[in-house]
Amino acid sequence: MAEGRLKQERAVRTRQAIIFAAAEVFDEFGYHGASMREIMKRAGITLGAVYFHFPNKEALAIAVMNSQPETIMPKLTSAGLQRLVDLTLVWSHQLQVDKILRAAVRLAVEQAGFGMRDSDSYEEWRQIMEDCLTEARERGELLESVDTHKIAEFVVGACTGMQLYSDLVARRKDLPRRTVNMWELLIPSIATEYGRKAVKVSQRRAAALTR
Repeated sequence: MAEGRLKQERAVRTRQAIIFAAAEVFDEFGYHGASMREIMKRAGITLGAVYFHFPNKEALAIAVMNSQPETIMPKLTSAGLQRLVDLTLVWSHQLQVDKILRAAVRLAVEQAGFGMRDSDSYEEWRQIMEDCLTEARERGELLESVDTHKIAEFVVGACTGMQLYSDLVARRKDLPRRTVNMWELLIPSIATEYGRKAVKVSQRRAAALTR
């Protein structure tokens, strides 16, 4: 039993090493420029081990795309509307420093160019955000007229476009400011008076959450 557990732990570590190496390569070269051999070298394992966990490059790209929440959610301790705001604040900072998140976002945005149309990463974010908004309503932070599904869809789309714009003009260095601006515009139209007073939005908070 102990031996089986050790094998399972090794397999998990190997898979994580492959995903991290793949993220580095995808981030540097994009999908078309990435090779399984280069990923193998970065991971420090055999090519056979890479193919054992991922049958092809597309499967590996999907795994990287779907790993986004793992780079952000563990940093959050807040609830309700603040949790949703904090999620985007952490995201705005981590996109500048986290290779897995950066590669995942690049792949998700560029995937149509290499023949993929996988919306799972977007839909997962939409569901996570919708859950935050549902909790916000239960806490009295959200106006009853607000459609949580529509707002969640809007925030996912807004963040997707915002990071592209920020990357083009400032290599994402101004993304925290843009994210704060988004919430300063959005919160007054969706939050109750209690919610508006309770939620904290600032670039300083974004930096503090990621320390």
